[in-house]
Amino acid sequence: MRAAMVVHPASGLGRAGRIADTVADRLRGAVDDLVTVAASTVEESRRLMEQAHGAKLDVLVVVGGDGSAHQGVQFCADTGVALGVVPAGTGNDLARTLGAPKDPLAATDALVAALKAGERTRMDLGRVSGGPWFAGVLCAGFDSAVNERANRMRWPSGPRRYDLAILAELARLRPGPLTVVEDGTRAEHEATQIAIGNIPHYGGGIPICPDADPTDGQFDITLVGRASRLDMVKMLPGLRTGNHVHNPIVSCSRARQVRLGEANGWVAYADGERIGPLPVEVSCVPDALTVVGSTT
Repeated sequence: MRAAMVVHPASGLGRAGRIADTVADRLRGAVDDLVTVAASTVEESRRLMEQAHGAKLDVLVVVGGDGSAHQGVQFCADTGVALGVVPAGTGNDLARTLGAPKDPLAATDALVAALKAGERTRMDLGRVSGGPWFAGVLCAGFDSAVNERANRMRWPSGPRRYDLAILAELARLRPGPLTVVEDGTRAEHEATQIAIGNIPHYGGGIPICPDADPTDGQFDITLVGRASRLDMVKMLPGLRTGNHVHNPIVSCSRARQVRLGEANGWVAYADGERIGPLPVEVSCVPDALTVVGSTT
């Protein structure tokens, strides 16, 4: 078995870099050949993975957060290489879906056991038309505006940056017109945000699409309609439990293909990565990714 391990040393405020050698040592007990590479930027990660394309890999192990896993998904979905994830970032939502322990070294041990047992599972992926794959959630509206603002901020670091970004975006909250086409059925909404989920969680464990199943061949869609600042403040605590879906301003549906448009000034994010302004069209592609271990 040939494997490559890609580590993003800065992930998790440096945690990924600190554990990389230990993770590599444990992986060597389960594979015949292991190549380790470190990437400091998304562009470098993509380049290193492209260089690994000709190495006839069986497994790619990513040590980092959801942004790191997102790059691994691009490589593995296009090559058929199995993906393993060691959660060492701040969000780790894909690793959560794959049933990985929260502790990265415990997750490494579970990954080693799955490699030795030959345990593999297929899962669905989303694909942006003319764009990347995504394993998790594509969102637009309030939550993506928070991402946009947080990415522009240089202080503070970590989760507090997002807390401040949420407060700033609440202050300028403006619902807007949103056209949603689900499997050919068109609807017009006055909306605050929308999430299209292949998996339940985003943002470090928020079950925005709590019933999403990455093996059922379709997306779960959570739409927040016209909401005031007070509506959003009241709803935010329920996001951590999934109870927001019972709020009367929230509607849920399922579809295989979704188009968000027309252009309304919103920007879409998927797996925490910027996709770009609407319109955006996405499709659920069944069994597009092989993962080491199982989905939960």
